[in-house]
Amino acid sequence: MPAPRTVLLTGAAGGLGTLMRDLLPDYGYTLRLLDLRPVEGEPDAVVADLADKAAVREAVRGVDAIIHLGGISLEAPFEKILKANIEGTYNLYEAAREEGVPRIVFASSNHAVGYNPRPRGDTPLDPSALIPIDAPRRPDTFYGLSKSFGEDLAQFYWDKHGLESVSVRIGSCFPEPTSVRMLSLWMSPADGARLFHAALTSQEVGHTVVYGSSANTRLWWDLSTARALGYKPQDDSEPYAEKLIAEQGELQDGNEGHAHLGGQFVTDPPIWPY
Repeated sequence: MPAPRTVLLTGAAGGLGTLMRDLLPDYGYTLRLLDLRPVEGEPDAVVADLADKAAVREAVRGVDAIIHLGGISLEAPFEKILKANIEGTYNLYEAAREEGVPRIVFASSNHAVGYNPRPRGDTPLDPSALIPIDAPRRPDTFYGLSKSFGEDLAQFYWDKHGLESVSVRIGSCFPEPTSVRMLSLWMSPADGARLFHAALTSQEVGHTVVYGSSANTRLWWDLSTARALGYKPQDDSEPYAEKLIAEQGELQDGNEGHAHLGGQFVTDPPIWPY
């Protein structure tokens, strides 16, 4: 696949989209921005609902690749998740197929596997204790369920139509971690851009699923499939650990929200921040 130049970025007005639209142009990409609401400072951004098939197809037309960050990023009633995250993602994949876009980078989530128990052991963990990429999908919410659907949709469109995807199970991409749990799953914005760039440019990915985080000392999962794409994370959450642990304490095995990979999303109702 030739290196993409024009990339559609959905969810461009969101938190992660805002970070990526500042960082990805440094890799040589021209971004076409799409969101449900106007993108501040970007008058040429496409304002459209992913439920609008005609608008989505028009937004997709002529791009070389897509980074799909759009949709609801927290738990919500199933009807809302269905429209935004499930039907909207289908509409995007179908538009890409119709327009011949060869690759989508799909923002999946750790919440697709959120009911898996978090690893236990010394820091850093023995590599054999890291959560593998083929761990069972155990979504912790309707939101996580929609990300499991997105991964299956990506696999189907690869097998059926030859449309390549990289599904990135993002941990937490913020300028800095805000919780003790996040020390294990944090992806710095700079590393996020590095991972998306690798996902856009690696050759013959088929449908590849990767975990998305920095090279954290307290890492819980296996980054080998991400590294195989050419991803070279450069950041680590450890400089934030002392302060966060002093404020919040260590994770406790008896706390339901600490016992699973998905954190507070396994509680009912899910608790934010997570």
